[in-house]
Amino acid sequence: MRALIQRVQNAQVVVDGEVVGSCGHGLLVFLGVGADDDEQAAQKLWHKVSGLRIFADAQGKTNLSLADVGGEVLIVSQFTLLADCRKGMRPSFAKAAPPAEAERLYEYFCELAEASVAHVGRGVFGADMKVSLVNDGPFTIWLDM
Repeated sequence: MRALIQRVQNAQVVVDGEVVGSCGHGLLVFLGVGADDDEQAAQKLWHKVSGLRIFADAQGKTNLSLADVGGEVLIVSQFTLLADCRKGMRPSFAKAAPPAEAERLYEYFCELAEASVAHVGRGVFGADMKVSLVNDGPFTIWLDM
């Protein structure tokens, strides 16, 4: 499982001209599900994401977690995070999970987030999404589990 995490002031996802998910101050999580991923990988990744101390404390040091700042989350499925570009000019997505399994684990990851965060927005799995955000920092982290 792979996540690209951005600390944001706000973010939103638009599908067919309508906002389907959003968040205020917190994290935008782009989530890629690999062919070998399972619930344990999702749990481990959510534990890491939610516990990352990447928010500033009163002294400006990155010592606070999402819970510490009462942050929100927007989770967007993005299989292209699993792209393999080592050969040729066309990315291979062979390492991505099949769509049905990826959707199941994406939904599970979202449920884990919803169990511990007051506001969790979601993208629409498999949809053509337009994502906009105001990155806070900028602060972007890549996580592999």
